[in-house]
Amino acid sequence: MTTTTDTVRVSERLDALPFTRRHGRILAGSGLGWALDAMDVGLISFVIAALSVQWQLAPTQASWIASAGFAGMAIGASLGGLLADRFGRRHVFALTLLVYGVATGASALVGGLAALLVLRFIVGLGLGAELPVASTYVSEFAPARIRGRVIVFLEAFWAVGWTAAAVIGYLVVPSSADGWRWAFALGAIPAVYALIVRWGLPESPRWLAARGRNTEAVAIVRSFEAAAGRVSLEPSEEGEPASVPSPRPRIRALWAPALRARTASLWVLWFCVNFSYYGAFIWIPTILVAQGYDLVRSFGFTLIITLAQLPGYAVAAWLIESWGRRATLATFLAGSAVSAVLFGTASGEVAVIAAGMALSFFNLGAWGALYAATPEAYPTALRATGAGWAAGVGRIASILAPLAVPPLLGLGGAPLLFIVFAAFFAVAVVAALFLREQRGRALA
Repeated sequence: MTTTTDTVRVSERLDALPFTRRHGRILAGSGLGWALDAMDVGLISFVIAALSVQWQLAPTQASWIASAGFAGMAIGASLGGLLADRFGRRHVFALTLLVYGVATGASALVGGLAALLVLRFIVGLGLGAELPVASTYVSEFAPARIRGRVIVFLEAFWAVGWTAAAVIGYLVVPSSADGWRWAFALGAIPAVYALIVRWGLPESPRWLAARGRNTEAVAIVRSFEAAAGRVSLEPSEEGEPASVPSPRPRIRALWAPALRARTASLWVLWFCVNFSYYGAFIWIPTILVAQGYDLVRSFGFTLIITLAQLPGYAVAAWLIESWGRRATLATFLAGSAVSAVLFGTASGEVAVIAAGMALSFFNLGAWGALYAATPEAYPTALRATGAGWAAGVGRIASILAPLAVPPLLGLGGAPLLFIVFAAFFAVAVVAALFLREQRGRALA
């Protein structure tokens, strides 16, 4: 029978490894899917701005295009985590891309709002499951001493995808009446390649060991040791499959006394960061158009603002192993709060771009730290479930945020809207201080 010692031995051997080419393949294969997710979410901000004019949509109708996708994400994140803990990271990982690719390609063919909303919901199911499963998967391969940095680099693929979306939004969406259709089509094509890459990745050895499949787990560990030039003569035995709790007890386990505080902190963090991020970045092109900038210029501003995400990730990746998860996350969230106020009150092109770049820098750095901290807060048997449910709670906020933007703009314009976003960031700072610091610690 598999014992805790078997699982610990696999974990120790993984943590003792240097970062190898095989780790890089895991990171790149997972990051490609991550970038596609970002590209899809980013494209929606440009599609909404274009369709608002072309289909003469009311602000509430336009906001539902974003919220329908986020509703699917909320369900996808919760179910994806449960399925990944039950059936494995790799298979669920590949399934998410299949769902996303088919629904995104079909979105290019829709003729009306209702069909687009249905397909956006289905796209959301795939995207919602993708991110927490990906971060769980990569964290289970990364050596403990650099795990946080590796996850921030994974999250940095988001900036690559969002930048691609901004380029497509700037060059393709305004090019013709069907520009938004071509944008969706371009988003679907790379999913085919990503799906092929995803199937070539190994299953998580930590998950295999926890499930009693120690022989398979050790075989994968040995392949990584070989890539690092190490030879292990340690024998392995196949254990009996571990008993798997049903989904309901597994969800209740997130609120056991030992995990209650970290689950509460993570749920508050995910809710607040999602509300402010998606409320702001989905609507930035539309807000700029409403302030008098034409469609092409507003898309150009958004592209410049998006580029600031990359240095945000780079700084967060450095600080997360120097300062730790908690301090890095709290600092970037505080910077996000200040930047949100500055952006909401900015006037003139230079001020708008500078404040937007600051918001992009700090907000995406915070995302990197949050994705690093979330999966490592839970033991292997609950890791994907914990990460998935935290993301699912966050997606509730991402549903509400686009719907809240039109009435808030009507009440007080951009200044009030971004003060509200800053308040959510401030609450997130407090929640971050209650997280357990996991820098350099082995995964349970």
